[in-house]
This record gives sequence, structure tokens and C-alpha cells, in this order.
Amino acid sequence: MSGTLEIKSINRREAFRYMGYKGGEINQGILDLTDQCEEALLKTVKPRMVYRVFDIMNVEKGVEVKTTPLIFKGKDIKAHLENCRKAILMCVTLSAETDKLIRSLEAESMEKAFITDTLASAAVEQACERAEEIIKEQVGEYNYTWRFSPGYGDFPLDVQRDFLKVTDAAKRIGLNITDSLILIPRKSVTAVMGISEEAIPPKRRGCICCNMRDRCEYRKGGNHCGF
Repeated sequence: MSGTLEIKSINRREAFRYMGYKGGEINQGILDLTDQCEEALLKTVKPRMVYRVFDIMNVEKGVEVKTTPLIFKGKDIKAHLENCRKAILMCVTLSAETDKLIRSLEAESMEKAFITDTLASAAVEQACERAEEIIKEQVGEYNYTWRFSPGYGDFPLDVQRDFLKVTDAAKRIGLNITDSLILIPRKSVTAVMGISEEAIPPKRRGCICCNMRDRCEYRKGGNHCGF
């Protein structure tokens, strides 16, 4: 299944967290620039999603996604899908136009480009949350794990190529991958959600599953945001 997603406003709190603000008052100049950048970004983004549901089973090498060449390797993804008999493979993107906007701003103002980049990071998270809601409405009343993406923990990035093939992401939402395993458009997410008929114990997500973990000022300082 594939479709479009709607974002009417961007979570400013999340965006400012990505910018490195740790509370306190934000000066009016930054707020004004953020207003401008958000307006331009909302006119540009064209969020889209695609997902497929597969039966899965544990095998010696990891978790096999039946009827596909995919075997999810790593202890973390295996633990994540524990007691799940099915998995959802989902892809979400903000569109190539978003990348073009950020690149054009880099030639105009690095400050605007940085703010727009962080707003886009918040926006793609919102798009993923909306995609989850739609998926759960369409798949039905089961128990679901949270999203777990290639690159989290010991779940290897090299699964991405086959991941995009089996979801037909290039054709359906224009999502591709480079030889160095970078998603194009850049503001895109691939993720796995497990489906179980049994209750799934709550687990703290933490830094391992945050798409800003490599640039997070909280994490650099040895702290966390409470996620």
C-alpha cells in the first residue's frame, strides 16, 4: 500500500531540540527565521509512504522475511521482533523537492539551510507517526512494536537495498539508495514494525532509535532528552 501524507505544521519543540536548544528563551531573530523557513518548507514537502506486510520467522542467521530475499541480521532486530509472526516494512519520504530546497538555501544562507534541515528532520518524524496511524487503521487491531530502522543498534544498513526493492519504494514514492547506502531523498526513513497477537512489553526507545543521534547535542554532552 502507498499513499500521500499531510503535514500542516511542524513540531517546533522537536526542531529546536535538534538545533541544540536545551530550554530557555529563543531570541526573536531565530524565531522569525524559523517562521520563514517553516513556511517555505511546508510549501515544498510532498510526504509519501509505502508499506508491505510479510510473514516472518526466526532462522539461524536472524529473522527471515518470507517470500523475499531479506534476512534481518542482528540481536537487536531479533529481540525487537520477538513473539511477532508478521512484520511491516515501511518507507516514508518528504520528497526530492525538500532536498532541493535545502541545497538552494545553502547558497543563500547557511543559517536558513540549517534551520530548514532541522525542521525537515522534525517533519519526517511527524510523517512517520502519521504513516503508523494509517498502517494500524488498515492492518487492524493487533499489538505493534515501535519503528526500528536499519542502522539502529546492530541491524546492518546493507539491508536497505533489498528493503527498497521488496517495498517497490523507487516506483511508488521515488525513494532510492546510493552505492554508499544513503537514502535519496535524504529526508526519508525506512523502518520495521512487528505485529503480534500477544501483548508486547513496553521498552524504552532511547538514543538507539533517534534519527538525530549522530548530531545530538544532548548525547555529545553525555546526557539524553528523555525520549
